[in-house]
Amino acid sequence: MGRRILNDALRTIVNAEKRGFASTELKPVSNVMSSFLQIMKYRGIHIYIYELYLYLCTYIDFMPLMLFSDGEMTGYIKDFQVHDPHRVGRITVQLLGRVKDCRAITYRQDIKAHYMENYKTRMLPTHQWGYVVITTPNGVLDHEEAIRQNVGGQVLGYFY
Repeated sequence: MGRRILNDALRTIVNAEKRGFASTELKPVSNVMSSFLQIMKYRGIHIYIYELYLYLCTYIDFMPLMLFSDGEMTGYIKDFQVHDPHRVGRITVQLLGRVKDCRAITYRQDIKAHYMENYKTRMLPTHQWGYVVITTPNGVLDHEEAIRQNVGGQVLGYFY
C-alpha cells in the first residue's frame, strides 16, 4: 500500500510539471514520501556548481558575485510543506520545472552497495544526472550517499 501511495504522488508531480503548474497537492501523506521529497529538494544539477562557487569564494581570492540565489541552488523541487500530518493530511509541493520523470518501484527490490552504480546506469537514461532513492538502515538516502556510507537497502524509486 505504501509504495502505491508514493507512486501516485510522484506521478502527480510529473503530470503537474508537464502541464506547467507552479505547485501541486499530494494526498495522503506518508513519512517515506516526505523523505523522498526532501532528497528531491536538496539534490540537483545546480548544487555541484554552487559547491564549486562556494569553494572558489572561500579558499581562493575569488570575487564573490551574486550569481546564485537560494532559488537557483535548489534541486528538482523548490519547497514543500506538510499540512496536518497526523490525520489524512496533504503536502503542497512548489515546482521548478526540472523533473523529467520520477517513479516509485512498486515491487520490492533489494540492492547491495557495490551494485548501486550498475543499477543506476540501467535504470536512468543518462550517466550525468538523476538519483535512485533507497531505504536503508540509516534512513532514506539517494544512491550517492548510500555508496558513501557503504550501505544497501531496498529501492524506493528514482527521479531525473
